[in-house]
Amino acid sequence: MDQARQTVQHSARPTFSELFTPKLVTVWREGYTLEHFKADAIAGLTVAIVALPLSMAIAIASGVTPERGLYTSIVGGFIISALGGSRFQIGGPAGAFIVLVAATVARVGVDGLLLATMMAGVFLLAIGYLRLGTYIKFIPYPVTVGFTAGIAVIIFSGQVVELFGLKLAGKEPGPLVPKLMAIGQAAGTINLAATFVAMLTILTIAGLKRWRPTWPAMLIAIGLASLVVALFSLPAETIGTRFGGIPRSLQMPGLPPVSLDRLIDVLPDAIAFALLGAIESLLSAVVADGMTGRRHRSNCELVAQGFANIASALFGGICATGTIARTATNVRAGAHGPVSGMVHSAILLALMLVAAPLASYIPLAALAGVLAVVCWNMFEKQAFATLLRTSRGDALVLMATFLLVIFRDLTEGIVVGFVLGSVLFIDRMAKSIAVEADLPLIQEDVADSTNAYDSSEATDTDTVVYRISGAFFFGAASTVGTVLDRIADQRRNFILDCSAVPFFDSTAANVIEGAAHKARRAGVRFIIAGASPQIRRMLINHGVKRPLVAYAASIRDARALLNGK
Repeated sequence: MDQARQTVQHSARPTFSELFTPKLVTVWREGYTLEHFKADAIAGLTVAIVALPLSMAIAIASGVTPERGLYTSIVGGFIISALGGSRFQIGGPAGAFIVLVAATVARVGVDGLLLATMMAGVFLLAIGYLRLGTYIKFIPYPVTVGFTAGIAVIIFSGQVVELFGLKLAGKEPGPLVPKLMAIGQAAGTINLAATFVAMLTILTIAGLKRWRPTWPAMLIAIGLASLVVALFSLPAETIGTRFGGIPRSLQMPGLPPVSLDRLIDVLPDAIAFALLGAIESLLSAVVADGMTGRRHRSNCELVAQGFANIASALFGGICATGTIARTATNVRAGAHGPVSGMVHSAILLALMLVAAPLASYIPLAALAGVLAVVCWNMFEKQAFATLLRTSRGDALVLMATFLLVIFRDLTEGIVVGFVLGSVLFIDRMAKSIAVEADLPLIQEDVADSTNAYDSSEATDTDTVVYRISGAFFFGAASTVGTVLDRIADQRRNFILDCSAVPFFDSTAANVIEGAAHKARRAGVRFIIAGASPQIRRMLINHGVKRPLVAYAASIRDARALLNGK
């Protein structure tokens, strides 16, 4: 029986090909028709219109020139769609990376950023091929909500200067509190034209989302703001006045300067990029799965993210990852498969080749308005409020993550939130275990008509039955151990029913071993009933075997063993 079960499990284990075959290949094998391509082309166009202003806005907020955001969406986005494990994932620069990228640029420059991005790509390849993507899903929900909310606050705080056209006395500080102090000191330098442009952009997006939800609100708002600034010659800074516009082609691929010291210097940034990229991309893929009923291949997706980041850096782009908002837009636009993401990248390239001069007229305040809307949408207000009021433990994890992300560090926020969430889980699991004592020996078989009730079994004063229900692991070891310490008080036979134990760890096995030795010293016969093959194997490996204990398939079999049957 055990051998048959192992054979079934082995045959059900996915092969390398099943784990790492891109969804593009899967869609093609299913039969890709002209109708499918039309659906993907329309969805790709829709997403490209959304991605055009966002890519530039995120790049500028990250401390680099706007074209680097476009390079990321074009190169990185194309590879993510072509090689990824999700049908609908749209890749490109993401708002969650703004703080990390800006800090990296400030510390090691753009060349250091490109090197860190390439290294992050290598790490993502390793995570994917080692099949570690499966474990990313274990990050608790309060951590993701708190992290996303914290990122939204930080991004918004970084747009206040552009929203109001402020003139700071020096360089804008990175940490939140000094940044807010610098903004307060510069309050008297507010630019009414920039403020008007930003408000016009935000109100246009909000109005179109409400009354014309199918229209490309962000692109229309950017176009309207640019037209108003140009027609009325408003004194608002634009991409042209600050950056001199954007190029009309992709730059040639090339490696950034590489040395051992440089690699060591950017290693922490690369690790942070890889971890955040893995979390963000798989979270986006899960959102797409929820919208479509499909299932993504997590490790394949991470491999695609790795190649995408390496290629993006080679072409001068920044960190690429799956983007939740653009992926959701892709699904709602009727995409059939990954071709839509590839079309989105191709359209962005065409727009850059043809319409690059027009980008010079885009006001920076308008792009800041776009990011303000993005931040509002990123902050999951309903989920945040629900977690605060439903559970004190979840509220603690949420607020710890949120506050650490805002006031300390992104990585620190995720790590502390994960640790707190894990401790909370252990506590809840430990409290869920139950130990029932003095059970009637016959109770498990009352539904069996072939077994007549024997009152002598239920009133046997020499035998006691304990049943453990729930996961028996280190968190519950103390509770169960205290109960088992009393097994030799009065009875001569002890049956431990483990049929309701789904999980057993080495600490639990050590507790059982200690109880069994104590029972033997007291002359108590110890029988373990109902243990699964896995639990029995672990116990035996820890020395819990004959003559220390005996094993039985059920409580009735244990009783028969005591009676010598």
